[in-house]
Parts: sequence; C-alpha cells; structure tokens
Amino acid sequence: MAIRLRKLHDQVMVITGATSGIGLTTARMAAARGARLVLAARSKEALDELADELRSKGVMVETVAADVGDIDDVAKIGDKAIARFGRIDTWVNNAGISIFGRLEEVKPEDHHRLFQTNFWGTVNGSLEAVRRMKHRGGGAIINIGSEVSERAVPLQGMYASSKHAVKGFTDALRMEMEKEGAPVQVTLVKPAAIDTMFAVHARNYMEMEPALPPPIYAPEVVAEAILYCAEHPKRDIFAGGASKMISAGSKAMPRLTDYFMRAAMFKQQKSDRPSAPNRRDALYKPDPSTELRQREGMQRTVHERSLYTQASLRTSPWTTALVGGGALLAAFSLSRRFAR
Repeated sequence: MAIRLRKLHDQVMVITGATSGIGLTTARMAAARGARLVLAARSKEALDELADELRSKGVMVETVAADVGDIDDVAKIGDKAIARFGRIDTWVNNAGISIFGRLEEVKPEDHHRLFQTNFWGTVNGSLEAVRRMKHRGGGAIINIGSEVSERAVPLQGMYASSKHAVKGFTDALRMEMEKEGAPVQVTLVKPAAIDTMFAVHARNYMEMEPALPPPIYAPEVVAEAILYCAEHPKRDIFAGGASKMISAGSKAMPRLTDYFMRAAMFKQQKSDRPSAPNRRDALYKPDPSTELRQREGMQRTVHERSLYTQASLRTSPWTTALVGGGALLAAFSLSRRFAR
C-alpha cells in the first residue's frame, strides 16, 4: 500500500521529550508550520508553560505529563490525541537520557532506568502509534536513534546499547508494517553530537563534567530532518554528516575505529570542569532549572547546517551515495578528530 503523508499544516503530531533539546526545537518548528501538537514530557509545569507559549501564537496544542517508560502513561498520550483531534499523523519518539561512566561502575538500577526510557519508551510509543494509525489512514512513526546506533562508544556504553536496540526494533517494525501493507511509515533518525541539554541531563560517574566530541550540530539540523520525514517517507536519515562518517568508517575499518575510540574518546567525553558532588541530572525525574532550553550553549563551534543531511533529504539515492562516498573518504580523518 502506498503511504501518503499529510503536509505539516494538516498534521496532528505527537512529540515525546518535548520540553527540551531536539523535542522542544521540533515542537516549536512544527508549530510555526501549522501542525496541531500533542506534547509529552515528565514535567507538567514545563508543558503548561510551553503550551501557553504556543497557544499565544494560535497553535492548537494538547499536553500530557507522561513517563514514556510507563506503558499506561503512553496510552494516555494516544487517548488525548484521539479525543482532541481524532487521529495521529506523526508520532515522534524522542525522549531519551544518557549515563557517562564505565559500565562496571554504573549502578544496575541506573542501567535499567536508562533502558526503560530510551528503548522501552520507543517501543511503547511506536506500538501505541501503530494501534492508533493503522485503521485511521496511517501516518509516520519517527524514532530518534543516534550515531551510536551503529557504532558503540566507551563511557556511554549503555546509551549506545539502547540506541542499537532502538535501531533493531525500528527496522523490525518497519519490515512488519511493509509485509502487512499497513499505511505506516517507520523512520529512524540518527543524530550526531547535538548542542542540547544532553550532557547536563545525563547521570555522571566521571570525575569531570561530561562533554560531547566535535563536530557538534544545532538541534535545528535534527528537527528539520524530523519534519521532512513527517511529510516524505524515508527509511532512515543521518542528522549531521559526522553521524554518517562514523557509521561509514566503522563499517569500512572497524578495528581501526576501535583503536581511535580507545585513543581519544575517553578524553573527548570529559570537559575541563570537575563534576560537583551534589550534581543534579534528569535520569529519574526532570530538573526544573534546565527545562524549556533548546541548547546548552556549548563553547565549541556548533554547526548550524549539515550539507550531507540536506542532500540526503532532498536528492536522489544516487546523489546521496556520492555524498556518502565523500563521507567515507572523510572517515579517514577520524584519527585527526579523535586525536585532538
């Protein structure tokens, strides 16, 4: 069955993790293009403030305070969307969290909590979306993976594992929908390092504050990819050329990539600022002081655009392959990136 996706101005869009970073950026950009929104996050207060902001601009928006790791909470998101708007056209599973530290040092309950949000939150949202979409005209499910969906990194081992799992689940769900002929497009978006509150929200077991390795992209790069995929069926998208570079380099020369990871990623994921003893994070509950912020404001250069992502969204597969070939050649510069 051919999948026909509505234009954004005619869509009802669900976004989880909507009060920070990529989710917040996507919500504001979707609102500016006329979408009706159902926004979910754990903080009712932040959701209320965001809803007031958007409604003041004429946006139709509903909010649901929900923990995506709780299947009953996710069902409430679907209920609210159908009750208010009668359908769901796009469901964006964006909520996520990380932990910085060696795997053996992280408490088991923290490992489990991360997976409950990143993996089971995506599963819960996707299956709820399927249930709501299949017999109401279909739509798009957009899951947010990562550059580490295909290439693990040290010091964020469980985060990388969860994003590997998200990729596996997303690929399997897509094939099942295609086999059934269901009018549901399933897309995986794989961002590179993004200037959001990611490192601030993460639980930290290191002696120094967490940091993201360059190159770093603006959250708008990911939001633009998400919104494009909401209107155009896409299998998967790398948001930020570095994400494609990491994937290509790992596939072409996995052992060499392992070497570079060992040589540099332990250093590059640590800032020069000591971690405070009473440091707050968002692993178990939201931090009110960091809500409604799209960016952390990283000191490193932030790339506002990604030529690779723009090409992969809007050009033919052959052109994208040529650009991807350039990314593969660029993978040979990994040593310079990791050695800094």
